[in-house]
Amino acid sequence: PPPPPRLDSSAASDVYKRQALGSPGLLVAEGDSWFDFPFFDILEELEDGHGYEVESVAHKGDTAEEMAYDPTQLASLARKLSKLARQGRTPRAVLLSGGGTDIAGDEFSVLLNHKRSGLPPVSAGILSGLVDERLRAAIVSLTSAVTELCRQSFGSRIPILIHGYDYPVPDGRGYLGGFWILPGPWLEPGFRQKGYQELQERVDVMVTLIDRFNALLQSVAGGPSLGHVGYVNLRGILSNELPRKYKTWWNDELHPTEKGFTEIASRLDQAIRQLPEV
Repeated sequence: PPPPPRLDSSAASDVYKRQALGSPGLLVAEGDSWFDFPFFDILEELEDGHGYEVESVAHKGDTAEEMAYDPTQLASLARKLSKLARQGRTPRAVLLSGGGTDIAGDEFSVLLNHKRSGLPPVSAGILSGLVDERLRAAIVSLTSAVTELCRQSFGSRIPILIHGYDYPVPDGRGYLGGFWILPGPWLEPGFRQKGYQELQERVDVMVTLIDRFNALLQSVAGGPSLGHVGYVNLRGILSNELPRKYKTWWNDELHPTEKGFTEIASRLDQAIRQLPEV
């Protein structure tokens, strides 16, 4: 028979650590690039740093609306859960990460009033329509669908954890610089289009937007028929301090560095370990 695959020393150490300590549980994940980022992300750190088993259908670039309403995405999650049930493996929790892509990107600038308009930087009406209507409906629909899929597969309500994001810095950095075909930047073009040149101004606007999104998630968690849904606050982990400190924590405009993902995974680990056993 062929020899077993060789592991580098760090990977081998992680495997032996999990075997020695035992896994703290199985996690199922659906989400965006915070769960599916090249080289390092939250899920990788939960596996390698905290010993969880993770089964993921997350895909970078996915919006919350796609996760909630695209039948193929829900079918992929349903297959994953059904397979685990046949194997007799019940998740300790389902992790959901989404909403950032719905806010950032090509349509981001529509949230902003022009600086010379004399209006507040963020359009209250458009923000309410996006966050309080569209995103609320998508998050409620997604958590409800995941709840039902878990009931069908495992006969019980599996705890669900949703998380917000921390405060990004719209400095124009995309992935690996964002040049040529690489993605990003996602925020700076919108600010520049609407006349916001000062980086601190942009940072202040993002604090407003991220706080509003986190408030939405916090209001959904534990709501009607969603008592098993918990919210994890990730604000304050990643610095947005100018002029340079934030770059230790943010790899680009939307994604943490490896150090940042490590700290975020630790916060999620704390929340998971507080969940009741299924």
